[in-house]
Amino acid sequence: MRSHIHLRDHHREGQIFSNRLVAAIILVVLMTLILIGRMVWLQWAQYERFAILSEENRLQTQALAPPRGLIVDRRGAVLADNRPDFSLTVVPEQVKDIDATLAKISELIELNDEDVDRFLKIVRSRRRPWDPVPLRGRMNDEDLALIASSLHELPGVRISAEAIRRYPYDDLFSHVLGYVNRINVDDQARMDEASVANYAGTHFYGRTGVERYYENMLHGQVGYRKVETNARGRVLQVVEEQPPIPGTDLHLFLDLRTQKAAWDALGNRRGAVVAIDPRDGGVLAFVSRPGFNPNLFVTGISHKDYSGYREDHDRPLFNRALQGQYPPGSTLKPLIGLAGLQYDATNWSRTIRDPGIFKLPDTKRTYRDWKRGGHGIVDLHTAIVQSCDVYFYDTGVKLGIDNYHEFLDKFSLGRLTGIDIPGEVSGNLPSREWKRGARREAWFHGDTVNASIGQGYVLATPVQLALSTAMIARNGVHLTPRVALENNVIVPGMDVNLKHPNDWARMHSAMEDVIHGARGTARVVGYGSKYRVAGKTGTAQVFSVAEDEEYDESEISERLRDHALFIAYAPADNPAIAIAVLVENGSHGGSTAGPVARAVMDAWLLNKNGELDVPPPLAETVQAQNTATSETPKKSADAGSPTP
Repeated sequence: MRSHIHLRDHHREGQIFSNRLVAAIILVVLMTLILIGRMVWLQWAQYERFAILSEENRLQTQALAPPRGLIVDRRGAVLADNRPDFSLTVVPEQVKDIDATLAKISELIELNDEDVDRFLKIVRSRRRPWDPVPLRGRMNDEDLALIASSLHELPGVRISAEAIRRYPYDDLFSHVLGYVNRINVDDQARMDEASVANYAGTHFYGRTGVERYYENMLHGQVGYRKVETNARGRVLQVVEEQPPIPGTDLHLFLDLRTQKAAWDALGNRRGAVVAIDPRDGGVLAFVSRPGFNPNLFVTGISHKDYSGYREDHDRPLFNRALQGQYPPGSTLKPLIGLAGLQYDATNWSRTIRDPGIFKLPDTKRTYRDWKRGGHGIVDLHTAIVQSCDVYFYDTGVKLGIDNYHEFLDKFSLGRLTGIDIPGEVSGNLPSREWKRGARREAWFHGDTVNASIGQGYVLATPVQLALSTAMIARNGVHLTPRVALENNVIVPGMDVNLKHPNDWARMHSAMEDVIHGARGTARVVGYGSKYRVAGKTGTAQVFSVAEDEEYDESEISERLRDHALFIAYAPADNPAIAIAVLVENGSHGGSTAGPVARAVMDAWLLNKNGELDVPPPLAETVQAQNTATSETPKKSADAGSPTP
């Protein structure tokens, strides 16, 4: 058998090996050059960028929320403070999968849909992804333990201790203080870059009432803390810290004792009470009842609780004192009487015969007096004391709507008073121009007749009625109602100067006889009083009664009965409080709203022993306190030992 012998070609094999070796060397050299080039690029060209990234990985800047300023009443009672609370927050840039993280958290603790929806809205619109976003507040001990034990599986998730707003008196001050709640996307959209930065780390924002009006003052200035962390985000040390500047405490004119007296006196009835110190315009009491619990709104009210408020027929979220527009009824008669005197439509000696009805010339329409059969022969003083409608029908027609509007406008009726609470409405002081624009109709004499007793198109808020009463008490001095001592904004206006200044004193006398006179319509208010009161009752129709019908209170639904109103100031000779009371469907101003006003005036003017003890204006009180505080160290030093 023939065999084949293959001889090896060593030369060729050597050549192949050499080629492969050269290729390997070239490849190694190229790889080395690439690595060297990459290292040079990283270490030289990109040094600054990666040095910053490295530093950012090592150092983190954390925002420090400033403590919100306290809100206190005129005597120092705390009406709004802050309490510690634990909440769950998430840093969006440290979370790879938001949905997966939320799913994992929901396996550990309960998350409601409202919390999740609010969280996702903020995350999607956040301009600063390194800021923690609140997910859930008010965590109990069990929830804290479950989350704390799983934090190693939840990168970017933190348990934060924060101070949240607390309102110790619940619904007592709800409509005047308002409330704070979680800052939302719309709030951020209204802010500029500086404001957004100042709210870093802050989760709460003033939403209504004083909390909203003085948000900038109460919020304070955010602080920052730079910390060093390890690869897992654990804080190793604090490198640098700039503490936050706490919000300024807000000192209110409100008086806790007077506010509570107004709240208790209204009882379960729907209504409003506004009391003003006519000496400085400070608001002593501001009640709208029913109210709501502002604490429920702070960290997010539940759907069940909010629906309960929204569906309540008594409308507890509605601020009746600031936004309720009601016909002022006979409480407007002192102003209409003064207008009649100012424009010579009447005088103190002029009398008319009141048969119980009034007719315009050449018309068949009759306008009735509240007293069947009328009041007989009455002058202006008697018309105020007995609230004679016919006298004011006649005076109003002689006065005319143009003079009527011009005079009452000076008392802030039909326009904003400028009170330092957001959301005020203007009411309505009708005029020819208003009706032409709003109703596309001409003004008729019958409209003037209705306006002459505070009905028809006339609408006023309890704040406006309290302010106009305070201006009467001050003989026409212009005032702007103020809730906070820090408010120095005065709404432009002029004092009301009567051409016969003695008319003020005579009107005071007439209003005083409403309370203390033998035939006054609010005699119940003056019984047993240790001070003299000047006031005026009023009722406001909820629906119109036909000319040939009689108003029978016992036969109509409670919510269709007349509203009861009452205005007053006291002491009559040196007023320190002016008040307006509205009781919805209360029927009678003197017997329903009057006692409410009396309880409030007693709380302000009488001390705990029941003796007359008129408090000084707040500015004088604060000045005296500041003087005493500044003198205390000196007295202690003189005594040779510190004051305990």
